[in-house]
Amino acid sequence: MREELFERAPVPKAVFTLALPTMLGMLVTIIYNIADTFFVGQTGDANQVAAVSLATPVFMVLMALGNIFGMGGSSAISRAMGAGNHERIRHASAFCFYSSIAVGALAMLGFLCGMEAILPAIGTSSQTVGFAREYLTYIGYGAVSVVLSFACGNLVRAEGAARESMIGMMVGTVTNIVLDPVMILWMDMGVAGAAIATVIGNVAACVYYLWYFLRSKTILSISLKDFSLRGGIPGEVFAIGLPASLNNVLMSAANIVLNNYLAIYGDAAVAAMGVAMRANTLVVMLQIGLAAGVQPLLGYNFGARNLKRMRAVMKFTMASTVTLGGALTLLYFLFTRPIIRVFIKDAAVVDYGVQFLRVLMVAGPVLGILFVFMNTFQAMGKALPSLVLSLSRQGLIFLPVIIIANALVGLEGIVWAQPVADLVSTLLAVCLFLFIDRRLRREADA
Repeated sequence: MREELFERAPVPKAVFTLALPTMLGMLVTIIYNIADTFFVGQTGDANQVAAVSLATPVFMVLMALGNIFGMGGSSAISRAMGAGNHERIRHASAFCFYSSIAVGALAMLGFLCGMEAILPAIGTSSQTVGFAREYLTYIGYGAVSVVLSFACGNLVRAEGAARESMIGMMVGTVTNIVLDPVMILWMDMGVAGAAIATVIGNVAACVYYLWYFLRSKTILSISLKDFSLRGGIPGEVFAIGLPASLNNVLMSAANIVLNNYLAIYGDAAVAAMGVAMRANTLVVMLQIGLAAGVQPLLGYNFGARNLKRMRAVMKFTMASTVTLGGALTLLYFLFTRPIIRVFIKDAAVVDYGVQFLRVLMVAGPVLGILFVFMNTFQAMGKALPSLVLSLSRQGLIFLPVIIIANALVGLEGIVWAQPVADLVSTLLAVCLFLFIDRRLRREADA
């Protein structure tokens, strides 16, 4: 069944079989992100909304740590599948599973011991610092579950079990969504309730993935006897996982920089950007889900040296992301204000939010192309191009743009930094792939 899907199924069928469950899982995650902000917003306290926005980049660091082993392991596993090396699949999956637990434990210590240094660094004010401390303290205690759940979701998807990966995401997210109103509003716990619900949701996802590894007919392994540091597995995982996770780290750093610049213009601007970015997450995450869902298909065919099928998958996926991104961008431009008002009713925050969301959506139609190229490079094991794109989108391009734009035109320039960085990074991705593809064609002709 797995070989039929990866090798012979029509490209549209193969893409949607793998990508739709991932996109549905992302959609549920988006609903959680929206619900989290929505229920905190129902407290009527813009400072709590701002605190969650300020703390989100720190949470993204845990996602990044999970992606080191999830994305790096997924790339190694899918290529080993294409080459028919089942022993390497077992060693790679066991290495990623236990390494993510160890790194999650170190992250917990870092969060809890470094809290007083983290809070001023993320741009908290005297009105938001207490709320941010509450939120991040509980997230810190749950760091192992967050890192492990993100790693496992990617590992499961690597063997073509996209539906099971989606179920794990949904178990965690639905648990979170159900607990949000109970803890945030009914128990009057505010941002602390939001954080506790998040941790419990990730624990629930981990329990599901453990059940999958132990009870299903998987080719993956979490047996300690399969854990190995030999055969170049750590290097292979880190070569792809670190650039992939660096994108999350840089997104986190970029959001911290963004929030610090926005703080100059008041907590209302910070809260509004938090709301606008939550709404924009629908477009970004669905396109990431579509691109990430086909990564095992790309890696398998690259490992099997079926480059013609790999390119066909890329082209079809890009066309799909442009269609999806264009439709959502149009929808957001037509209903911007009602979308912002779903989250918060504060007039100043709504006015800022409408302006911010429309600017963020400028790159919406083409952003998915960037994610397809990033996942293609990861699937191929091309660490350097993946690293270049990660550094560019949220670092080498974004940071200079935000500094220069703020100096020239102030708040409006700050908001334009992300779409400008997205568009330039997409163009860079096209150029990098054309260079690599030309070399692959020369090797095939030799």
